[in-house]
Amino acid sequence: MGSNEVVELEQLVAALKKAAAALRDAEVPFALGGGFAAWARGGPEVDHDVDLLVPPRFAERAAAALAGAGLNVEQPPEEWLLKAHDTGATVDVIFEPSGVRVDEALFERADELQVQAMTMPVASLEDVLVSKLLALNEQELHLAGPLEIARALREQVDWEDVWRRTEGSPFAAAFRTLVEQLGVVRRDMKAR
Repeated sequence: MGSNEVVELEQLVAALKKAAAALRDAEVPFALGGGFAAWARGGPEVDHDVDLLVPPRFAERAAAALAGAGLNVEQPPEEWLLKAHDTGATVDVIFEPSGVRVDEALFERADELQVQAMTMPVASLEDVLVSKLLALNEQELHLAGPLEIARALREQVDWEDVWRRTEGSPFAAAFRTLVEQLGVVRRDMKAR
């Protein structure tokens, strides 16, 4: 399935729950990331995949747990993730998101939230936005996702942290200019 194909939310939620339960039962630490981490906090609906963040040293155990739960696990050429497929939905198990380490600090910043009746760690919005902004480049200049998150959840984000952690990225600087010029984020906006 291509990464731009639209998948029903119910399919994605079912895949998320199946994968999260498999990782939990195998004692693989994980946090819900990407657009689903924003959605779990009231952000925009997700329609393409589920991102689960797992420390690199747990990659093999995560793959075995997901395969054992009936997901079709594939190792794409990119060394920073693996993909698990379940009835049309894709779960990306990410070990090295752009600009963010999947380590104890990430789990300390995460919140334990109820996501469709399952309690799980959910990555901080700052980690989600930093990763999305630092993944931007000339070939992959997708601003819609971060913009939708910023519009929906701006009061929940520590923008100074995001700007500090993405300093030096011309794409993150362009995004900052965009959200400030649109009035989504004020220069003086402090959250939390």
